Amino acid sequence: MSHTAHIPSHRKPRRSASKMALRAGVAGGVLSTLAVAGASGTASAAEPVAETAALPTLTADLASQSAQAADATQQRAAAYELQATQESAAAKAVKQAKKDKATAERKAAEAKKKAEAEAKRKAAAAARERASRAAERTTLSTRSGASTPAPAPVSAPASGSVASVISFLKAQLGDAYVMGGTGPNSWDCSGLVQAAYRQAGVSLPRTSQAQSTVGTQVSVSSAQVGDILYWGGAGSAYHVGVYIGNGQYLDAANPSKGVVIQNLSGYPASGAVRVL
Repeated sequence: MSHTAHIPSHRKPRRSASKMALRAGVAGGVLSTLAVAGASGTASAAEPVAETAALPTLTADLASQSAQAADATQQRAAAYELQATQESAAAKAVKQAKKDKATAERKAAEAKKKAEAEAKRKAAAAARERASRAAERTTLSTRSGASTPAPAPVSAPASGSVASVISFLKAQLGDAYVMGGTGPNSWDCSGLVQAAYRQAGVSLPRTSQAQSTVGTQVSVSSAQVGDILYWGGAGSAYHVGVYIGNGQYLDAANPSKGVVIQNLSGYPASGAVRVL
């Protein structure tokens, strides 16, 4: 045994093969980990390139979706616009219908008012005519209450005297009726008859009452042209005219008609007298 065997050596002890293998494995693991990490880092560094390549596709999808959304918005806007147009047209139609109804009602009211006014006017004219004849009857009655001179004898007319009477009467057509009128442009019934017979040289009394009693009494159905027609009783007549043939007579009718030709069928006479 060496004399130095018991002295500790200052050299490091040799590692065992197992420990060295363990360390080599750990180192290899670490290196592998680093290699994997490096590879992963390299792959991660390469990923942005892949993402950049996919960007156009994503942009195209977004553009397509935006276009579809825009189309849908336009369609909704068009639908709203159509609905608004239809509602506006319906509102205008309702408004026009109300306006037309109001116009029709107004025109109907105006027509009714005019019809009522015309009816009142005709009624007033008829009332005036009745009042005029009543006044004439009153006047005749008043005059008859006094001593009325007997009618002058009627001389035989010359040839053509009837024609002169009728000609004079027709020349006065359209003249006005005025109570007590004796011409030349306004007459009452008896004033016109008196003036007409004066053309034939026949002098007649002034009033209808007196004129209804001169000459010869004849029936209305057998009246001849030139006969005097009267309304009311003989001696109390309130209106006179002259028969002109064909069922017609000429007279100064009333303030609304004036001097006119009328039909006996519309206003039949009470009697007739023949003086020519």
